[in-house]
Amino acid sequence: MNKTLLVLRNEFIEVVTRRSFILTLILIPLIGFIITLVVSGLQNSSGSSGSNPITEIISPSTEFSMEGFVDLGGLVKTVPQSLSNRLHAYATEKDARQALRIGEISAYYLISADYMKTGSVIYIRPDFNPLGGISASSVINLLLEYNLLNGNQQLLDRLHSSMNLKEVSLSQQPVRDSGNALTFFLPYVVTMFFYIIILTSASLLLSSVASEKESRVMEIMMTSVTPMQMLTGKIIALGATGLLQTVVWSGAGLLLLRISGSSFNIPVAFQLPISILGWGVLFFLLGYALYGSLMAGLGALVPNLREASQATTVIILPLILPLLLINNLISDPNGTLSVILSIFPLTSPVSMMTRLAAADVPIWEPILATLLLVGTVYLVIRAVAGMFRAQNLLSGQAFKIGIFFKELLGRS
Repeated sequence: MNKTLLVLRNEFIEVVTRRSFILTLILIPLIGFIITLVVSGLQNSSGSSGSNPITEIISPSTEFSMEGFVDLGGLVKTVPQSLSNRLHAYATEKDARQALRIGEISAYYLISADYMKTGSVIYIRPDFNPLGGISASSVINLLLEYNLLNGNQQLLDRLHSSMNLKEVSLSQQPVRDSGNALTFFLPYVVTMFFYIIILTSASLLLSSVASEKESRVMEIMMTSVTPMQMLTGKIIALGATGLLQTVVWSGAGLLLLRISGSSFNIPVAFQLPISILGWGVLFFLLGYALYGSLMAGLGALVPNLREASQATTVIILPLILPLLLINNLISDPNGTLSVILSIFPLTSPVSMMTRLAAADVPIWEPILATLLLVGTVYLVIRAVAGMFRAQNLLSGQAFKIGIFFKELLGRS
């Protein structure tokens, strides 16, 4: 036990005293608070209180410039008042091109003579910007629909807003506006945070074991400590450093979100509850224990750090899966796929936190995910403990992924 504590203390002190660790631990929350104070100060100095700067940064409002159009088929009889400051009619394409050249308009539309048959409209602008053309096409579409409906504005409004849908939620949690950019952005940030913090902490364990094995330090350590003492000390020490980062960054993030809520008029629905910090700590510890153990087993089998880095992709593949399916997790957090990903042990550390940040999750689901994750961690640590043998730690044989899985399943 004393030797395990020695390994633990040595690893913990070595990591937390690194300049890079101290800087990232302090500077990342500090930068967030500085940005919040600066933006809040700019908002107060401008006297604007109705807008939301955070939403504006994520999804800035678009400013439309004057554009022209040439109607070769004679469909457009009237330009409605709502579009008069955005569209200007020209008799010929020559006139429109001249106006574009001198800067009166930023672009123009050419409505073909056979529009009723082909629906062809050509968009001419001086720069190459395909996305700009897509976003700007709505204005000419409104103009054509208005004239095809003989100028019936009421019918046009009803065409674009066929029903007045009011959504009523039975959940006690505040309802989020689906059109608000924070609805996607907030769970996305939580997902990336837990993916990075779990992967970083687990990679430290891989790097520690593989580098000590490559530099022959492992041979010296094996004369005084057993492989199991070494594994236990390293897992606990590096888990503690990761936990320190998680608590500091998560706490700073929640505090920053509360400050932003009062300063930037963020709706109460986007202010995460304090309980998510508790779940975050729990799922980080279990996620780190799972992937950290797998990384440690990988480090025990590889001859050097370079081969370890190449084999890491296979180990973390399940952890990447929630990132690939993040749109499903956020848009349908209580759907079948989201529930499966958040309960399956290899994907639950990230997926469950995404769901908790995106919607109201029934309490039994994170509890079930926790129990399954605890069971999986226990089995993985037992399997990896078998890899921490002197035969593996002191050998320099080439690494094969098949050997790793055989060792993990106890079939080697």
